[in-house]
Amino acid sequence: MAKKELLDKISIYIPQKRVGDDLVARLIKLGSKKDRSVNYLVVEAIAQYLEREGA
Repeated sequence: MAKKELLDKISIYIPQKRVGDDLVARLIKLGSKKDRSVNYLVVEAIAQYLEREGA
């Protein structure tokens, strides 16, 4: 089996049950307010989560 390379891009799947939460729309709105991209906000959220979990 071929070894997969870790790339510098990720794709986020939003489960059907969370679609009604308008997560993407909320991220876009927050990104505009803070002058940041949605990608930046998502990466920051992941980094903070990993820090909190000690990973």
